[in-house]
Amino acid sequence: MEQVRGEIFEHYGVDAAGVDSASVTFLGLAPIEILRIVRGDLVHYLTLGASRQPMGDPSELLADPERGPRGELVLTLRFGAGSTTGLAKSLGVLAAAPAVEGVVLQPDALLDVSESLWHGAPFTAVLLGPSELPEVVLPEPADPVRYFAVTPVTATEAAWVRVRGADALREAWSEAGIDVHDPARGAASL
Repeated sequence: MEQVRGEIFEHYGVDAAGVDSASVTFLGLAPIEILRIVRGDLVHYLTLGASRQPMGDPSELLADPERGPRGELVLTLRFGAGSTTGLAKSLGVLAAAPAVEGVVLQPDALLDVSESLWHGAPFTAVLLGPSELPEVVLPEPADPVRYFAVTPVTATEAAWVRVRGADALREAWSEAGIDVHDPARGAASL
């Protein structure tokens, strides 16, 4: 995890003093850290700890402890657009999904938390996409750690993704000029 942390700090040009962190713990799992990095008018929330073990098929009898995809999450929001109380817990739940539920994080995955992502937010699910963060190469034979961009979505938008697909929702956001980094944004008119 220190190698992943170092790559994050290098990417954002910060050191430990420039990063806030919270820890989320689930019974039977190592803690998942949520890093908060402010750069300009954006706040980046990154998980650290979900990639300790590779993600794998939960139906397999023996999981490979070294090989398999490894993933972490990054959510970027506009700074100062309101309170995000409870967001660290929600990101921890999403990051723990591979270990708890056997979910494999991948682009265009829709993950539903069935409650507001943070206090008062209209978003109850997230859509994963590619991240600007480069993969973190680990020593062989481990697969690299990949970060996935997390975009909060409303229940209506999540339904749209289930029916039309992730690209259709992204196109609707683009056509409507919706800033998906705005935590106070409304849902796309679908």
